[in-house]
Amino acid sequence: MRHPQSGHQNQHTKVIDLMAEQKTITKKGGTMRLGAYACELKPDSQAYQAYKKTLIYERHRHRYEFNSEYQELFESGGLRAVGINPESKLVEIVEIPEHPWFVGVQFHPELKSTVEQPHPLFVDFVKAALLHSESIVKRDVSELVQGKK
Repeated sequence: MRHPQSGHQNQHTKVIDLMAEQKTITKKGGTMRLGAYACELKPDSQAYQAYKKTLIYERHRHRYEFNSEYQELFESGGLRAVGINPESKLVEIVEIPEHPWFVGVQFHPELKSTVEQPHPLFVDFVKAALLHSESIVKRDVSELVQGKK
């Protein structure tokens, strides 16, 4: 894709664009997509591993969404849509399966996270980071023992 843009920039290739129902609104006060919305997770996703269920509800606060016209193109390049709103069919979560932990979300997980009950995505991210760092340390130690470093 040449020159992808967001709807903020008024270009032709709008990968992130103003939601359809927002396009006719001229006075923006109090018109964002707010509140909790449903999201169906694919069972073979990293998001499902974090939540341990296929239907979640997450809080939103925005006007822009991933333009689903580009979903097939992005998926053919390795970015997979794994969380979809069942009513609007909006993409809520994307992942890159070949990455140790690449999860992008449209919602705000920080709005449901506390010190005592951290959001499942934050917990899963920290676990993945620890596992990844441990694998790097093991590799480095192995290379030292073998005299490669």
